[in-house]
Amino acid sequence: MEKTKNDNWLFEISAKKKLIDLNFREIWQYRDLLFLFVKRDLVTVYKQTILGPFWFLIQPLFTSVIFTLVFNNIASISTGIIPAFLFNLAGITAWNYFKICLNGTSNTFRVNVNIFGKVYFPRFIMPLSKVISNLVKFGIQLLIFIGFYIYYVYYQDVPLEFTPYLALFPVYVMMLAIYGLGAGMIISTFTTKYRDFSILMNFGIQLLMYLSAVPFPISELKEKVPEYSWVVDYNPMAQIIEGFRFTLFGTENLYFSWSGFTVTLLLGFLLFFVGLILFNRTEKTFIDTV
Repeated sequence: MEKTKNDNWLFEISAKKKLIDLNFREIWQYRDLLFLFVKRDLVTVYKQTILGPFWFLIQPLFTSVIFTLVFNNIASISTGIIPAFLFNLAGITAWNYFKICLNGTSNTFRVNVNIFGKVYFPRFIMPLSKVISNLVKFGIQLLIFIGFYIYYVYYQDVPLEFTPYLALFPVYVMMLAIYGLGAGMIISTFTTKYRDFSILMNFGIQLLMYLSAVPFPISELKEKVPEYSWVVDYNPMAQIIEGFRFTLFGTENLYFSWSGFTVTLLLGFLLFFVGLILFNRTEKTFIDTV
């Protein structure tokens, strides 16, 4: 049957795409699939485990205890009026969200090669589902932080109070997601050809945690080893972790500047768009190399 000029197509699938292609309308049309992937991530991550979702709580709590023992008790790193355990729990909660977003999106092509090769859907849905499902895990860990915050303030009489900077808290959470998503999409484009990037990332992310001021305030680094302060000054993740804590505690020993906030936010969007460009280019040919 010959195609007439009156044929109206609902969808047209083509390998030709724009340099920056983020079709929100198409993503919305596949929202049911997006929610299905989010549900899958939440249900299957700890399937056939004894403790199940309790691992969401155990990991940050044990890590905070170890950081408090090593960095604050043994290394004598001061956190000011902020209880060391609460200080570490805030940093680890933020870092965990970034880390699992980065890990989840960096293997997008390699892990989902079977489904990508059989059916069409907007590929961006897959890394987006990781960010959304991990946001649920982040919310659970944040509730644990709030519980300890209330305990220290109302039962230990620690003089902490929320400041107007708390309004920036959602922005910092968004930046954690943007950096994890952008960096993850960039890494995913390289892992399709070079598996070494997966191994390198596992090592690098552990090193990056210490370079991002997770176990210590930036002020302590500047005071004790000022010659290495440039490591955190030029590390946007250090600015995010420190700013994340500042919105929650608002104490003087935490570093915050509007210029640093603005630059970090703009770099995050730049990283995301670069990652999206590489992601769109890779999805056309990755099936031949994975």
